Amino acid sequence: MVNVLLMGCLLIFLGSIYVHKIEPNWLEVTQIAINLPTLDRAFDGYRIVQITDLHAGDGIDRAQLAKVVATVNDQNPDSIVITGDHVSRLPRQHVEQLDILAALHPRDRTLAVLGNHDVYNDPTPIRAALTQAGITLLENTIYTITRDRATLHIAGVGDVYARQDRLDLVLAQLPATGAAIMLVHEPDFADVSAATGRFGLQLSGHSHGGQIRIPFYKVYLPEYAHKYPLGRYQVGDMIQYTNRGIGMVKLYARFNCRPEISVFTLVAGS
Repeated sequence: MVNVLLMGCLLIFLGSIYVHKIEPNWLEVTQIAINLPTLDRAFDGYRIVQITDLHAGDGIDRAQLAKVVATVNDQNPDSIVITGDHVSRLPRQHVEQLDILAALHPRDRTLAVLGNHDVYNDPTPIRAALTQAGITLLENTIYTITRDRATLHIAGVGDVYARQDRLDLVLAQLPATGAAIMLVHEPDFADVSAATGRFGLQLSGHSHGGQIRIPFYKVYLPEYAHKYPLGRYQVGDMIQYTNRGIGMVKLYARFNCRPEISVFTLVAGS
């Protein structure tokens, strides 16, 4: 009986180390080819690297962020996108860690949108930190990338959870031609963006993939991440991808749900 108890305690101890220390640091780089029929051939092979839900300073430290940045740069990105929740809480205490994002080196630009944790705390220092790091924040705006005379539009809306999304403003700025990609923190916004018929791809985070995924156990998912919580979906004519994120929220653990860096290679034509 004593041996059984000791073995049980050892398994619990090792399991705790795994879910709190090992898997949260075990980055997975996911490679995804995305066919965009409206994409000009000048952008064929264009690489977009997505990270999301950094939750800096709250379960993730500078060393982990540095590892993420180095891994992103290793993917030779043309553009980098960050889809919200840069911090969890107390942004004035943790926002200084975002300066490490200045080391991101895409060929074109690093773009970001805010998430619910960013907005519900105090987005002002987060906006300032992103600007200081050379990152363009999209809040109901678009950023256009050019190759020769071809264009690729990347749009971003304000946080859906906080009701700051203004798709009407985005559509008013969006040219009628050129492939368009939507960045939004909450993945279930895909039903709205797909209905416009203007976006070929939406990139989101928010769900953390459920963070702890045990077979036959209901995974906790936040609001606006129930329909499209994990990975790739086809929503009408638009592709939706939900990244599992880098950081964590309480219980600060991951199981069967490694932190993810997504690498999208765009393919032109049908």
